[in-house]
Amino acid sequence: MKVYGQLVDIHNRDIYPAAVSVLRGKIKQVERIDTAPDIYILPGLIDAHIHIESSMVTPGAFAMTAVRHGTCGVVSDPHEIANVLGIDGVEFMVNDAKKVPLNFFFGAPSCVPATNFETNGASLNHVDVQKLLKRKEIKYLSEMMNFPGVINNDLEVIKKIECAKELGKPIDGHAPGLSGESLKKYVAAGISTDHECSNLEEAKEKISLGMKILIREGSAAKNLNSLKELFNTNPDMVMLCSDDLHPEMLRKRHINKLIGGLISEGFDAFDVIRSATINPSKHYNLDAGLLLPGDNADFILVDGLETMNVHETWIKGKKVFSEGKVLFNYRESSPVNNFNCQPLGEKDIKAMNRGGEVRIIVAVEGELLTGEIHHSFMKSEHISPDIDNDILKIVVKDRYKDSPPAVGFIKGFGLKRGAFASSIAHDSHNIISVGTNDRDIASSINEIVRLKGGLAIANGGKVKSLQLNIGGIMTTRSCEDIAQDYENLNELVMSLGCAMKAPFMTLSFMALLVIPDLKIGDRGLFDVKKFEQVSLFVE
Repeated sequence: MKVYGQLVDIHNRDIYPAAVSVLRGKIKQVERIDTAPDIYILPGLIDAHIHIESSMVTPGAFAMTAVRHGTCGVVSDPHEIANVLGIDGVEFMVNDAKKVPLNFFFGAPSCVPATNFETNGASLNHVDVQKLLKRKEIKYLSEMMNFPGVINNDLEVIKKIECAKELGKPIDGHAPGLSGESLKKYVAAGISTDHECSNLEEAKEKISLGMKILIREGSAAKNLNSLKELFNTNPDMVMLCSDDLHPEMLRKRHINKLIGGLISEGFDAFDVIRSATINPSKHYNLDAGLLLPGDNADFILVDGLETMNVHETWIKGKKVFSEGKVLFNYRESSPVNNFNCQPLGEKDIKAMNRGGEVRIIVAVEGELLTGEIHHSFMKSEHISPDIDNDILKIVVKDRYKDSPPAVGFIKGFGLKRGAFASSIAHDSHNIISVGTNDRDIASSINEIVRLKGGLAIANGGKVKSLQLNIGGIMTTRSCEDIAQDYENLNELVMSLGCAMKAPFMTLSFMALLVIPDLKIGDRGLFDVKKFEQVSLFVE
């Protein structure tokens, strides 16, 4: 079989008419010819770091949508489901992925739990990690979030890193804001990538020490505009990734549109395409097709490099998407879950007023980073949200067992009425809710308890929700179906006064205890820079 078009030869930095011969799933020959159709042939695109779970769908359902965008492979970290279900969660992802042709290159989660300051559903020690790393489906050690453990020579952390080194598998990093001697020690441990850079200075320091920078453009965290200059200065050291991509965005685009946008801005087309093909393939030692004879026949046909509208996607010599139609079927897996808690009452989320200043989390649109301010409330027995100053109550409830919920306060959401909640709360995925009053906060949390996972909005006795029946973080439904329901819920939250474009996604990161500055887990407020729990009241 031959496919004709304008070949984008990223190896020799050339574009020319070509015939690509495919035989038994491999590229047999790439032949330069005189004329060919005005359509471009590129290697299949690879997302260099993504948590499939954040799309709220299974790997199989993810694939059904991703191939429409020319995605042939994803470097996938099953960290989220592992924190809920442990190795059983990783097994679920691997087995479900086998049902579809998309190349899933899984990692072994390195931080389950992510910290010892929150309650999660499972734990993976170095023995568990070693077992995973020995599997052919597991290509790398997933992001080492516990950078204090690396720097301070935590024995269990070091053993996990050594397991990866012994097996010759790369180690992903996660070191937001880390610099100087601490960064040098982190890199010296063998950690080779970072996807948490938010500015050029940070990225260039890490590159100077040999780290590859994964430029992230997801649903909540967007760093492409801040880091795209690296394509001019260090193109061999960058890759493109999504990290967390919610379903409504996956429905619209994937890595293809990031590439098209960069090329249309004037960045070198070969360098940009390289960042989503050659660079991840070589760094992670992937069996991914790069349009060379003998490679897997993983390639795409697009209408133009500045638009990157995908006409066809081929994986291992089979056409899996063509002219708007996905050419394979997916049979959904049986749900798995870990949800063991009871409803709570309004009295359970009261915050006694001791007087003095209170720590307030400051959430920022499009950022995982948060700030901290201090605020004095009016004198009363209990602290109530100060809606005029956009200071709302935030509550985290342990989903794995019944224990007292953690209560804090947060600024940035702009909500004027009601409350909304989610059981997607990185990394442990307890129930998190933010709201203007205790009644609606309790109602939103209790709806998620009833569903055993999902998203919920409560306002004056009315509740709207969406069930996530796999681990409380994914669904057996299609991306298209869940995307529409998810968008409807987002619009409802915004109608209650929230100014954020992705309120549920931003809320989910307020419990992420490894991203500075101030966060909240099921045991209370957490100062990430100090890496310790702190009280609600400023001492």
